[in-house]
This record gives sequence, C-alpha cells and structure tokens, in this order.
Amino acid sequence: MNRIPSVSLRGGADADAPAAAAAPPDPAALARWARAFCVIRFDLERGQLVEACFPPDALTAPGGGLDRLVAFSSFPDSMSHHLPRHRSSVHDSLFSFRVPDPSSPRRAFLYGFVFNRQRQDERLPRGGEQKSVVILSHAPYSSLFRLLLQILGPLCFDVGPSALAMVASHVAAWPAPAPGRPMELPIGSAALRVHLPPAADDPGPPPALLPANPSVPYGLFHDADLFAAFRGLLLHLWTLWELMVVGEPVLVVAPSPAQCSEAVAGLVSLVAPLLYSVDFRPYFTIHDPDFARLNALAEGEVFPPMVLGVTNLFFLKSLKSIPNVVSVGSPNPNSTRVLPVGGQSPGNGTNGTPGKLKLDKLAMNKFSPTSLLNSIKLRREGPLSLMTEHKEALWSTYAPTTKPDTSILNRLIDAGVSPRIEESMSVVNNEILHRHFLELTTNFLAPFGPYLRTTTPSEGSSPFVDPPLLPPFHADEFVNGLAARGAGKFLSKRMRSNWLDLYRRFLEGPNFMPWFRQRRAAAEYEQQRLWRQARMNVDIEKLMLKMSELERIDSFNAVERYLLREMENSGRGSADSIAACQKLKGDLQAAFSVLPKDMQQLLLSNPKRAVLLEGSEEKAAGTNGIVTQTSL
Repeated sequence: MNRIPSVSLRGGADADAPAAAAAPPDPAALARWARAFCVIRFDLERGQLVEACFPPDALTAPGGGLDRLVAFSSFPDSMSHHLPRHRSSVHDSLFSFRVPDPSSPRRAFLYGFVFNRQRQDERLPRGGEQKSVVILSHAPYSSLFRLLLQILGPLCFDVGPSALAMVASHVAAWPAPAPGRPMELPIGSAALRVHLPPAADDPGPPPALLPANPSVPYGLFHDADLFAAFRGLLLHLWTLWELMVVGEPVLVVAPSPAQCSEAVAGLVSLVAPLLYSVDFRPYFTIHDPDFARLNALAEGEVFPPMVLGVTNLFFLKSLKSIPNVVSVGSPNPNSTRVLPVGGQSPGNGTNGTPGKLKLDKLAMNKFSPTSLLNSIKLRREGPLSLMTEHKEALWSTYAPTTKPDTSILNRLIDAGVSPRIEESMSVVNNEILHRHFLELTTNFLAPFGPYLRTTTPSEGSSPFVDPPLLPPFHADEFVNGLAARGAGKFLSKRMRSNWLDLYRRFLEGPNFMPWFRQRRAAAEYEQQRLWRQARMNVDIEKLMLKMSELERIDSFNAVERYLLREMENSGRGSADSIAACQKLKGDLQAAFSVLPKDMQQLLLSNPKRAVLLEGSEEKAAGTNGIVTQTSL
C-alpha cells in the first residue's frame, strides 16, 4: 500500500498543452472533482485571509461564512515552535479537514486538503510567515489530492496564484470520477495513477466475502498511515477499532494538524468495509460552527457520536465530557518515532537494518513496578496531563471485547535507525494492519449475511414470478440466534467471553442501521438483477411444456407485466432495456401460442395487447410505444 500514488512521466508534452491550460475550465467539469483551489495567507494584523481563489466566487456560497471557515481550518493553531532554529528555515506539511457545507440544504460536508508552508526568518516581522494552498472538494479523495497538492503547493510559491487556474484547467479536463476504480489522470506532462475509494452509497463487498486484494480500497482513507500514526499505541488499535465500530465519541489529540488528521483518517479506515456514519473532523478548531454547540453541553450530558482531531489543548477542558481521548504523534514534526535510551531501535535490526518489532518494547506488554506506577499515574491525571507534557496514551471508560492479536504485531517490521528504510517498512506494516482489520471487520459483519443473501430461480422453475423477499431482521432474534451458534472460529480466538455485548452495542449504535439499510437495498437490487437475467436466458417454450393450462395463463400475465416494465425503461433510451423488450415480446408471443383458442380470442380483444402480440412497430407508434397496465 503506497500512501502516495505513483506518477508516470509521459515522454513529451502535447504541443497544444499551453493553449489548453490557458483555456478557462468548464465549471461543471471542474465541480465533478473540486469546489475550489485557494491560497490562504496569514496576515499579522488581520489574521487568516483568502489571498486568491479559483473559481473566484467558489467560497461565496449561500449561507455565508465558508471563506472564513476554510481560512481558519487551513493553518496550525500557532506557528510551530519546533522548527529548526536557523536564521532561515522552511517547513512544509500536508493535512486535511472536514467542515459543514453552508450551501447544502441537507447535512453535507466539504473536505479540505492543505499544503501549509511555514517560513522562519529573523528578518521578517515576528520572525516568520506562513501560507496555505487548499483544495476544497465534496469528495474524500485523499490519495489523489495529497499528490496533486505536492504539485500545486510548490508551484503556487514559485509562480504565484496563477497556478490555481492552470491546475484547475487540467482537473476540469479529467473524465468523471469512477469511484471504486483505478484511474489515470493527466496533469501537465505527468499522469496521476490512483484508485478512488468507493462512493458513499456503494455498499461494498458482501459481509461474508473477504476481499481478495487488500490494495483495493473498500472504504475511506485506505492510504492512511496507520503504523506511523499509532506506532506508540499499537496494542490499543483493537480497542480503537471497537470504539469506531460502535460509534463512540473520540477526541484525538496531536501536536500538529498533519498528525491529528492522519490519525483520524486512520481510525475511519479501521472499520472498512463498514459504512462509517459518525461525523468525523480530521482537524477541528474553535472556529468550527459546531464548536459552540459542543462547548455548551451541560455536565453529565451525553457527548454526541463524533471523532474530533485537535491540536489546541484548550479542547481538553472545553470538551471534558468526551469519554474517549487518544493522544498520538510526536512534538518533533520530523520524526514520529521515539527511540529508547542509548539511541537503539526497538527492533531487532542493527546498523540500520530492519528487524521485527519486539512486543516487549510495546507499551503495557511488559510488567514492572515502574510501568505499573506510571500507568496508574497516567490514568489518575487523565488527559489533562497533556497540558504539561505530550505523551502517546489512551484514556477511555470503554471495556473492550476484542483482544490484541499478537500474531499480527509480531509480523510488523521495525526500520532500525535508517530513515531511508523507514518509508518502505511503513508500507509493509500498513499492508499488514489494514489487511488484518479488513478481515476482522468482514468476519464481524458475516453473521448478518443470511439477511442479505440473494436467491436465483432454481433449475427448471419459472423466473416470471416475483422473487422471494429477503428474511426479516429482528435484533433480539439475531442476538439469540448468534448466542446459540457462537462467534465462529475467527472471532472466538480474538474476543473475550462477553463478545455478544459488542454486537448489542453495534446494533444500538449509529453505524448499524445506515449500513444495514444500504446493504439491504443493494441485496434487493442484486436479486432483481439476477432474476431479470434469468428471464433473459430462459427458454420459454421448454418451460411452457411442463406447465398446466392454469400455469400457462399465469405465466402469460407475468411475462406481459415484466414486458410493460421494460418498455417504460426502454423509453429512457437504455440499450439493455430495448434488447430485453425484444426478448420478452418473443416470450409473450410464445406463451400466447400455447394458450387455448378461446383464451387467445379474449386476450386479442384488447387492441393494445394485440399490438404487443403482433410485434407491429407501426401499430405501436399510435400509442407512442407506451402501454400502461391499467389500459389492459
């Protein structure tokens, strides 16, 4: 799994490329991918300001306030004091945010992807300056926009805001997004190769089917760097997975927007292919319109299901009712690793060579009086201890059911002390972790499979009857049946004796019903498709030979009913429906030919039905090709 998609350079630019880039992009074509491209400047006197935006009116949406919200979300809470103390230094970072869309009549969100540059220079006022280049989109295409920002960000600092329109012209020329599929998108003389995540209304693979290819995204933020974000909390990943599955509120605290947004993306990716329906904010600030509502929660009032990534420690006091707080990352922006005393790596590698990550180096795995006292102190002080010193920890009142899988942790590789090997080892570790949690979630959802299982007509039976309904779902019956059957081999190894509690929490939480309804609708649609395909493949004449007279009459009526339905669809110009109409017309005529003569005469007394049976397009033109069931 590569967090940054590959770039393939093309041998030679098109001679017309400059002219194409200069042409104004089609607004509708651009909107398929992005809402706006912006440059935000931090002014010492006026604060965050939108210096440039393309399209120019993209942030002046109905409802107002979008420009201010984007501007405040595009900078760290304060100029990083961890920059090297040189006379002049530059620090670039990538992060993301998610904010409500004030122009949407329903509860919709916009994703912001930020390239932030902080420049420290003693000759500048207050010793530094910072700017951000932002891509605003309705789509969470993090892998694509991260790579695009690595092109657009430096380009804006080199040539100025004109780079926004230049890149927007290339983006507008892209084909429409194909969610869930790989795409190659040209940008200048390069091509960005990405595999987009599935659409929000895509139910994903059936719960009983484990995806064979772990590199294919089955949920949001498939490219999230789980290993780097939670390196100091690997044993807690299974607890965090449960918190996400049941929809518990979680506050993620990190030293920088890059670290907190990566951690939130990693948490969301843990539950793929489950549709995560809880509101999440990769980088949340006090300027978010929802902050006032959350800050006004009375003591004892239940915190709403949300996952908030923050860097401002003020939230530890203002949102103290949130029951789950996880602290991630390192104060040093150039390293997310903490080496033991002596400068040696916690792995087996020596001289910078990679080795296995030792479990006895992970937190909470090795007992000692000192570690016990530190654990008690950490729990007693609570998250407010972060006010004095940042540390990686999890504070939660939740009692987890799932046990950490030590076999997975034993497979993780430590990069040693060589930064050169760090990235490649992180890719391997992320593949291991994402594959495991994909498998864990898929097995957890597998018991719902019987309620989502489609059927097809049995051999020799008629496909011209209504498909059977999917089994009705009742939560109590499901839990009782699950208790009788057991957790299954995969889950029983990884869960404690109270594993049924996790299913009860999931059924009562905010994620279950949206996911189940979506899967149910997809199963019903798939069943209709399978039965329709069976009708297209059946030999109606052979089928009629086995039927009684009454069954033949019923089949004729059924074929006619499905033909009328297809004729309505063919009116929309669907080639598939037109072909289906031709097949069903032939089936209708075949079914008619084996009916008794008196029944044939009775059916032909209806002139519109007679047109169908004769297959006369000239006569059908008189009814515009549309026959309604009420007219028969």
